[in-house]
Amino acid sequence: MDLALLRTFVTVHRAGSFTRAAALLGLSQPAVTSQIRTLERQLGRPLFLRQARGVTPTSIGDELAHKAAPHLDALVEITETGLDEDSSLRTLHLAGPPEFTAERALPALTGLTGEDSQGFALRTSFGNAEETLEGLAAGHHDLAISTARPRGALLTATPLCDEEHVLVAAPSRAERIPGKPRRKGAPALENVPVIEVHESLPFVSRYWAAVFDSRPATPGTVIVPDLRAVLACAVAGAGLAVLPRYLCAAALERGEVLALHEPTVPPLRTYFLVVRTGTLAMPHIARAHDWLLRSAADWC
Repeated sequence: MDLALLRTFVTVHRAGSFTRAAALLGLSQPAVTSQIRTLERQLGRPLFLRQARGVTPTSIGDELAHKAAPHLDALVEITETGLDEDSSLRTLHLAGPPEFTAERALPALTGLTGEDSQGFALRTSFGNAEETLEGLAAGHHDLAISTARPRGALLTATPLCDEEHVLVAAPSRAERIPGKPRRKGAPALENVPVIEVHESLPFVSRYWAAVFDSRPATPGTVIVPDLRAVLACAVAGAGLAVLPRYLCAAALERGEVLALHEPTVPPLRTYFLVVRTGTLAMPHIARAHDWLLRSAADWC
């Protein structure tokens, strides 16, 4: 049996779509369709059921993928190891949100970089969840950190840690807020300037919905596309902000910002560690994946 046909089949099985598999393989969609039909003729059984959106594997398709995929992944590992014979280090391509990746993931992973027998070089890309997962699926990254859990069999996600969100403002700004925010509704905060990463107020809106069961009444006053810049603006007294606790913990301890509210159940956001299915067979990816999961136990 032609290994190229099996490779195409496994890619379609994981992607759940001829179109997406074609993009991953660098082939045209008609070429992928033709290869799958050839394989189905050779086996005498249908491997996929065509749906309005994508394809669904038949029972024989699932069985073939279960048997063939590990061996194909092993062959890819052998090939890629051979390509790196002239290099002392493998390269890990990591992608994730800029703040969390910079503050959490990179400091943890730098201990694994180096020229020992298990070390690797590290290359990092920043992006939102959609950009990161698309890049991972396309093979641009080896490992991704995402706040969205991907669907389908192409990518495998493991919960990494939960991020607590805190409503903060500088002491000078907090002094000008009359009273304290109440459990239901936040009238005291209606006219306070808001600092956010986007005009849609993703952090503030999520916090208001979870804690006050309402929507923020004030539009964004300062919009900056980085949570570290949001923190800097909050420290400077520009307004209130909702920030991950890990990011503002030091500023809270130094008294540069104050927590305006301490809900019984704080809003949380989950991060996922995502790989392309099968790539944990590669030692440098598996080592980084395991190291991040163990490091995350101290982040919660």
